[in-house]
Order: sequence, then C-alpha cells, then structure tokens
Amino acid sequence: MTPPPPLPGDPLAPLARPLRLTRAGLVLERALRAFWPLLSFLAFCFAALSFGLWRLIAPDQRGLAGGALIFCVIVLGAPALRRFRWPSRADAIARLDATLPGRPLSALTDALALGVNDPASRALWAVHLGRMAAAAAAARAPAPAPDLAPRDPFALRLSALTALALALVFGTPYALFAPVTPPGAPGSAEAAMGPAWEGWAEPPRYTGRPGIYLNGVVGEGLTLPEGTRLAFRFYGAPGAVPFTETVSSPAAPPADAPAETAGTEVQSRDFTAVRSGIIELGGPMGRRFAVTVAPDAPPAVDLPALAERRADGKMAQPFSAADDYGVVRGHATISLDLAAVDRRFGLSVAPEPRADLVFDLPLPISGSRATFAETLVEDVSEHPWANLPVKLTLEVEDGRGQTGQSATETFDLPGRRFFDPRAAALIELRRDLLWSRANAARSAQILRALLNRPEDTFPAQEMVEVLHGVVEQLEAVSLTQEARDAVAGILWQMAELLEDGGLADALEAMQQAQARLSEAIRNGASKDEIAKLMAELKEATDRYIEMLAERSRQEEQGPQFGQQHPGQQITGDQIQALMDQIQKLMEEGRMAEAQELLDQLARMMENMKVTQGQGGSGSGPGGQTMQDLGQTLRDQQQLSDDAFRQMQRPPGGGAGGEDPQTGAGGAEGDPGANLAGRQHALRRELERQKGLMPRLGGEAAEAGRQALDEAGRAMDGAEEALRRGDIGRAIDGQADAIEALREGMRQLGEAFAGENADGTRGEGDLGQQRAGDATGGQGTRMLPRDPLGRATGEGSQIGSEGNMLQGEDVYRRARDLLEEIRRRTAERSRPEAERNYLRRLLDSFAPR
Repeated sequence: MTPPPPLPGDPLAPLARPLRLTRAGLVLERALRAFWPLLSFLAFCFAALSFGLWRLIAPDQRGLAGGALIFCVIVLGAPALRRFRWPSRADAIARLDATLPGRPLSALTDALALGVNDPASRALWAVHLGRMAAAAAAARAPAPAPDLAPRDPFALRLSALTALALALVFGTPYALFAPVTPPGAPGSAEAAMGPAWEGWAEPPRYTGRPGIYLNGVVGEGLTLPEGTRLAFRFYGAPGAVPFTETVSSPAAPPADAPAETAGTEVQSRDFTAVRSGIIELGGPMGRRFAVTVAPDAPPAVDLPALAERRADGKMAQPFSAADDYGVVRGHATISLDLAAVDRRFGLSVAPEPRADLVFDLPLPISGSRATFAETLVEDVSEHPWANLPVKLTLEVEDGRGQTGQSATETFDLPGRRFFDPRAAALIELRRDLLWSRANAARSAQILRALLNRPEDTFPAQEMVEVLHGVVEQLEAVSLTQEARDAVAGILWQMAELLEDGGLADALEAMQQAQARLSEAIRNGASKDEIAKLMAELKEATDRYIEMLAERSRQEEQGPQFGQQHPGQQITGDQIQALMDQIQKLMEEGRMAEAQELLDQLARMMENMKVTQGQGGSGSGPGGQTMQDLGQTLRDQQQLSDDAFRQMQRPPGGGAGGEDPQTGAGGAEGDPGANLAGRQHALRRELERQKGLMPRLGGEAAEAGRQALDEAGRAMDGAEEALRRGDIGRAIDGQADAIEALREGMRQLGEAFAGENADGTRGEGDLGQQRAGDATGGQGTRMLPRDPLGRATGEGSQIGSEGNMLQGEDVYRRARDLLEEIRRRTAERSRPEAERNYLRRLLDSFAPR
C-alpha cells in the first residue's frame, strides 16, 4: 500500500469557512452573555418611545431624561465591556473540533514525535493524517449557545423582546427619527398640525353593518343605512374646516353654526342620516361625499295557508316573514268573528267579554331572520272559541320599531274534535257555559236529560255521580266565574274519558274506535285526525285479538272463536292488511270505498273466527307468562279507574261509604294509602312474573324486558305519588305503566311466536311453507303456479284446496293484481270480450 502524500502548507486551510463562522458564533455568544442587560434595557426604552413616551415629557425636561438614559447605558455597558473577550482562532478550532468525533482538527495540527526517520512510521502517520482530513471535511459551524437562562432567572430578555416586537408592529418608531418641530403657542393646534378633521359613520346596531372611518373611504359615493349616526371631529381654530351637510333632519342645527365655543382646539358635529344628500368639508384635507341613504323598509309577514288541525288537536299555522335586516319579534292575534258564528242554541245569547288570544311568533334560533318560514303551534282545544269562526292577524317588528301586518284571515279555530256522540254533547255544553253563564240553566236541563237513564249512556256509575254534582252546581243561585271554569274542566275530563275509552271490554273499545273513524269520515276530518283514529282502531283491534287468544288458552279450545263456519277464518296479518288498505283509500280521498271496507271489517270481526297469525299459540312456552301479564294489565287498569274515581270525589264526601271496587270503608284508613298498597302489590307481582319468565334471545325479547322494566318504574312513581296524596300525578304514572305493559306484551308475544315457529312462518296447514316463495318454498315439490299463486297439475287438477297467495307478500301481490285488472279493464284497445270478463271479476270481488 502506497501512503498518501503529506498535506502541504496549513492543514486547516480547507476549513477556513467553517472556522470563520464558528468564530463569528463565538463573538455573538460572548456578546450576548456580556451585553444582554444593556440590550434588554435599550429594547424597553425603544418600545416606550415608540408608543409616545416622549410626548409625555415636557420639553424642558427632555435633556434631563436624555442624561438619565446615557447614565444607565454607561452603568450597564461598562461591566459588559470588561466581561467581553474576543475569541481567538484557537478558540474557534477547539469549538469546531469538539463537534467532530475523534477531534480530527487537533490531529491535523500535531507532528510525529517518534520515528521521524523511519519510512514505515512516516507512511503510517500520513495515512492517519489523510483519515483525519477526511473526517475534518465534514465539519459544520455550530450554532451559538449563549445559555442565558441561568444568567436571567426572571426572563427579562424575553419581556424586552416582546416589547420590541409590539413597538415595531403597533407603535410609531419612525417618529423617533423625524425632525422635531418647535412647539407653537399654547392652545394653538393649527400651528402644530394645521386644520384637519376625522369622521365616522356608525350604522344602527340591528343592521349588523360595521362602522366606517370616513377618512379612509375612496371616492365620493357613500351608501349608508337609514338612521346611521355620523360623527365628525375638527382640529384647529373654529371654522378653519368649512363643513356643510344636507343629510340630517330639518330640525338639526344649521350646518355653518359652530358646534363648540370659540377658542377650543377640537370641535365636534354629530347627526343622523335620514335622507340622501351631500357632505362637504373644506380646507387642505377637504372631501365631498355624495351620501345615498338606503331606506329601511318595514317588515312583511304572510300566511301561505290557513291553520291546520294536527292529530293531537293543536293548531298549526304556517307563516313566512321578511325584512331588510331581520325580524326581532312578532305575535299573532286571534279574535272571535262574531258575525260568522251560527247564533243558535247555546250561542244565541250575547257572549261574555273575552280578551283576544295573543301568541308570540316563533323565530329562528340560529341563522338569518331576514327571510324565514316557521309554524306557530298552539293548543287551543280547551279555549271557548275552539272550532268557532275567528279572525287571525300576524304582526312582526324590525329593529327600528317598524311593524308589518298580514291580511286578516277568517277560519274555524282548530281544536280537538270529539266523535263520540256523548263526548261531543258534553263538549257542546261546556262551550255554551264558557260562552255565557246565562246558559247554566239550559245546560243543567240538557244534562239532566242525558242522566235520565245513565246506564245506557255512561259506562261507570262514578261518572254519573260526578255529572249529577255538575248539575247541582249549574242550578245554584249564582254561578261564579271560578265555579264555571271548574265545571268546564270536569266536563272536559268526562268527554276525554268517553272519547279515549279506558274500558276493559276490548270488543266495545274496538267498536267505538270503528264508530269514531266512521264519524270522522262522514264529517270530513283532516288527514292527521284520520291517521290518529286509524292508529287507535289498530290498537283496539290488537287488544281484541289478544283477548280472544287468551280466552282460547283458558278454554283449551285453540285460538279460534266466533261462529265455526268451515273456511271462514281471518288471521291477524289479514286484519292488518285490510286496515292498511282502508288507510290507503282514505289517503287517496276514496272515502266511500274506505267506509265500505270498514263496515266489512266490522262484520268479519263479529261473524268470522279469528286465528292468531305468525305463531301466537297459547300452548307454547310463553302461554302462562302472557296470561299472567294480561291479568296484571287488567289489574293496573282497574286500579287506575279507582284512582280516577277517588280524585273525582269531593273532600269528605265519601266518608263512611264503601268503595264498590275494593270494599274498603271510607272511614277506615286513608283511601290514598289503600290505593298505594294495591299499587305496591302489583309491582311485586310484576317482579315475580319477570323472574319466572322463560329466557329468550333476540331483539323482540330484549325490547319486551325493557318495556316491563319501564312499567315497573312507572308503578314505583305512581305508588310514591299515591302515598303523597297526589292522585293526578299517580294517574299519569299508571297510564305510563299501562302503556309499557302493553308494549312489553306485544314484544314478548313476537318473541314467543318466533320461538314457537321454529324457523317457519305462516298459519294453519301451510305453516311449513316458506312465505314469499312463488313456487311453494323449499321443502316442497316444485310445481308450476298460476298468477294467483295456485299450484297446477296436482292430480290432473288445476288449482288446489289451499289458500291462495300465501306468504309475507300476499297482500301486496293481491293489491297489485287488483290494480292490474283495473288497468286492463280501462284499456280500450283490448277485445271487448276480455274487458267484459275483467269487469265481471271486479264485480265479483267488490265489497258489498
């Protein structure tokens, strides 16, 4: 191996640049260590002067302040100069060498001490120097490290840097280098800076527009909202800046009149822009503004449609409003349209004075209020004007106080409608009483007539007793307003009880729901009302079917009831599909057809046998559980009825009497405590039934258990309310418990049905056939079927004895088939013979 030639000249010559940078870094590092107190002090002084500290120093004191500044600089700079040491080249080499592994710079400056005359030693040394030179070639100047934190424990240097940055950004450092103008005579601002002005335009806050600095406006055109506040400040002698304006009101002071007394340095002029005009300022900084005042139009409100009656009886009135900048408030005023009232019967007398209804309009919580659409929803069902002609006017207001009104609309005030004839009669009596107390005698006579044979009219004796008490109050010598309102409240509760039901007889409840729906169809009820009544009919029908199924389990006759005519049976699914068809017809406006199907449903429920659909057999593992829960539900309903009767009794009126339901004497113990004890027993019975319930999986079973838990919590709340004597709150809790029990029974019924079905669906002999399979489903022979779903080729026969169109999609397919027949019948291009055949098909299956 041939050794490399020795490095000629200075071995550190290739590192001249890194060494210069390293030495400069050492200079900066040592300077910062020595002079940081002085630099921090100078930064603070620069920031203070940039923010105008020098203006606060009197001219005759500025020399003294300058001397103090120089003295501080000397005090801080002298020790720094003594501490500062200029770094040598050796210091730079040592700092740079310390950053390299093996310190190659020191090796390059070393000399061979032994073996100078030995060729092998010299060759080895040359190789070593070559390697060190290669390592030194990677040298980079290190960054300065002044390490000021230990020397500045209070971080004064950082505060100084912050002050310096603020002065450069927000201060006026250039003013330090501007020539100093000798001050003029005291009180003469014009001698110091000459005549000048500043102006601002501040739009009204409700507009949301920002303020404008008029000195920065480019051009003459200036558009401002009406009501903008203009403010001008004039610097100099009074009148030095000529000013004229034509945008304020005529009542403003003359434009050329001085706003301040003479001799002041600053004058002001404030006014409001109410019309378009000119603002002109003279002098060296003269400007002319052509002001256009944008008028603030009053808000507008509109009624796109008349108020609707929601399913819950509440009024829903849509409206839309608009304004230039936004509506701040609004209200709706409803007054009685006495001229349009049918003044007959109880309305023939003059009405008692009653204040108009006033409701605040709902405004958007977020977003713009300049243009929006909302709906006013209010419950006016219990108001005396409910379902009577009224006048509605909406009014909105903007931020300037301007108002806008809608056109007055006349319509019947939406309120809850009662379709049960008994409930409707009580509501009419209530309306007559609230119309005028002069109707008290007439209402008492009508109510006595209704109570002539109460057993045929009212379902409970307690309701009859309450109504007899109402008659006695109406026949009193004088009926006060408070007594009248109390009687109206009782009549409303009685009407709600008759309308909503609450009867234990499921069949009667279903028939009442059918009657209410028929009455609603005849009276032209709204879609929401019909949908609500349809939901009640479905619920009542479900309860009726559950009652029949439970009775069948008790009699061990299977889930079949009614007249046992072969082939006449209807499943729960078929009932549901029929009600869906009724609802569809009503939504399409075909009320006559819907009424026919409703009558057909009533006849079927009375004459046909009813079978449980989709595995609702009472012989399954959940039969006893459902039976026990049904008994608990009936007991809870009975307890709720007893609590309601207790609430209707006058205080002390039942003393010594006997409760017909419980048999407890009124004088023995607190009736509320007795009801609370019965509620506690029902709660414990529900817990026992939950403990004995078969373990089921699936979403339906989990939902059923959660519903039963909710029922238990509602029972606990009702029990606590009964012990406190708050029967009204207890009835609410009992109603929640009843609803939760029904939901739990429904969910558990589905879970038990799925458990019993064992993976199959359907009813009767076709329970093993897969639903929705047009060929018969898996597990059966693949047979061709006709469009009605009947198998062909069974024993050389067309069709079968089985039911047609079995499966989950049965009713949809039946409806589609019926629509297809109707469509083909209407096509004139088809042969007349085919159309006659299709007409006969439609006539055969038309409801009778």
